[in-house]
Amino acid sequence: MSIDQKTQYDQVMEVLDKLRPFLQRDGGDCELVDVDDGIVKLKLVGACGSCPSSTITLKAGIERALVEEVEGIEEVQQVF
Repeated sequence: MSIDQKTQYDQVMEVLDKLRPFLQRDGGDCELVDVDDGIVKLKLVGACGSCPSSTITLKAGIERALVEEVEGIEEVQQVF
């Protein structure tokens, strides 16, 4: 399957899988809840769920990577 044939959801999962080791190294992780109309909804779990820096991780790290690597992604929102 070429990149063009992959769904946006699959592309988001691929990027998250690349980022996941960095989150896990700090005792956390993320769960993809939904991808809808350019908005990715993520749940931060483990240490990431209660970390004071989780907003920075979400916006400066995860969102930036997804916007750069997956066409059509505009924003990442944290869900609880």
